[in-house]
Amino acid sequence: MPRPSLRHPLLGNARFRRFFLGRLLSLVGDAVIPSALALAVLRATGSASALALVLGCAMVPRLVLLPLGGVIADRFNPRIVALTTDLVRCAGQLFVGVELLSGKPELWQIAVAEAIGGAASAFAMPTLASLIVGIVGEKDRQAANSALAVVRSGTLAGGPALAGLLVLTAGPGWAFVLDAASFAVSAALLATLRLSRTTTPAEERRSLRSDLVEGWHEVRSRGWYWTSLVAHATWNGGAAVFATLGPAVAVKELGGDGAWIVIAQAGAVGLLLGSLLSGRARPRRPVLTGNLALTTYVLPLGLLALHAPAPAVAAAFGVALAGLGFFNPLWETAVQTAVPAAVLARVTSYDWLLSLAAMPLGYVLAPLAADVWGEATPLWIAAAAVGLACVATAGVPGVRQFTLNTPADTSADAPAGAPAGALTEQVSSQDRPRRPTAPRRTPADRPRR
Repeated sequence: MPRPSLRHPLLGNARFRRFFLGRLLSLVGDAVIPSALALAVLRATGSASALALVLGCAMVPRLVLLPLGGVIADRFNPRIVALTTDLVRCAGQLFVGVELLSGKPELWQIAVAEAIGGAASAFAMPTLASLIVGIVGEKDRQAANSALAVVRSGTLAGGPALAGLLVLTAGPGWAFVLDAASFAVSAALLATLRLSRTTTPAEERRSLRSDLVEGWHEVRSRGWYWTSLVAHATWNGGAAVFATLGPAVAVKELGGDGAWIVIAQAGAVGLLLGSLLSGRARPRRPVLTGNLALTTYVLPLGLLALHAPAPAVAAAFGVALAGLGFFNPLWETAVQTAVPAAVLARVTSYDWLLSLAAMPLGYVLAPLAADVWGEATPLWIAAAAVGLACVATAGVPGVRQFTLNTPADTSADAPAGAPAGALTEQVSSQDRPRRPTAPRRTPADRPRR
C-alpha cells in the first residue's frame, strides 16, 4: 500500500479540509433523520405501515436511479452534481421540517419529499469517489478515506442520541431543519472547491445506454472487483438478517430491550475503532485483507443463533463492525486507484446498487424464514453465506494479487493528476479487460473509492 505522507490531508490540504467539514456537517444532519423520521411519522399517523411507505418512497428512487447517477457524475463535474443534489436535499428536508413544525403534516407530502431526497441521493452517492480523486493526491487517499470513515462511524454512534434530544426538547421538525442547514453549508463549501479534471470530455461521450454498458463492462472486466461485490452484497444481506431478527432475539432470549441497546452500541464502537485502525494499516494486499476482515460477521450471526449471552453477542458484533470499519477505507482506496477516473462514478454506482439492493432482500426474507423454521435457521444460513462468500474471494487470482506500489513523494495538496506511484493491479488473463472501453492512463497520469 502507499506509504502515508508526513502530513495528514486534514492538515496539509486546504481543499480536503473544506470538503471534510461539509461532509461532517451533512453526516451529523443525516444521522438524526432516521430516528426523527420514524417518530414524526408515527406521531402523525400511528401506523408502522405509513412509516414503511415513507421509507420505501426514499429507497426505490435511490435504487432505480443509481446507475444514471453514475453516468451523470462521470459526464459532468462531480462537484456541480454534488452541490446541486445538496441544494435539492436541503429544500426537501426544509419542506418536511416546516410541515412538521406547522403541526398539521400530511403523509403524502412527507412521502413525496423523501422520494425527491432519495432520487437526489442516487446522484450524490456516486460523486464521492470522484470528489476524493479530484481533491486528494494518491498517497494520501487512504488517510482521507479513513478520516471520512471515522466521522461516518462517529455520527452513526451519536446520531440517535442527538435525534432523541432534538425530538424530546424541540420536536422532530427541528431535526429536519438541522439537516437542511447542514446540506446548505455543504453546498456552500463545495462551491469554493476546485477539482482536478475527472469527467469524460464532451467529444468522447456516447449515448446513455452506451455509458451504462461501459460502466458495467468496467465492473465485469475486473475479476477482483465483481467477485468482491458478490461477497459484499452477501455481507449486506446477512447484516439485514441480523438487524431484522437481532432485536427480537435479544428482547425475548437475551435480557430485554437493554440487551439490544448494548449490542447495537458495541457495534457502533467497533465500527469507529476499525475506521481508526484502517487509517494506520498498510496491508500489502488490501482487497484480500479487507474481504477476510468481513468474515468476522459470522461471529455475531452464529452467537445470536445459539442464544449466547448478551455480552458475548455484543463483543462479537463489535468485532464484526470493527472489521467493516477496517475494510471500508481499504476498499475505497483500492477502487479509487484501480479504476480510471473517467468511469469511476459509474463503477461505484453499481457497487452501491448491489449493496443497497441486497439489504431489502434480507429484510423481507429473514422474518418469512423465521416464521417457518424459527429464528436460528435464517441466522445460520446468513452466517454460512457471509463466511463462504468472503472467504471464497481468496480463491480469485485478482483478489490475491492486487497490490499497490509506493507512490512518489508528492505534496498532500497536489492535484490528483500529479505524478504518483504505479498501480500493480496484478491480474490473471481472465481478469484483464477483454477490450479497452476508455483511454487507459499511464501510472503517472492516474490519480488514485
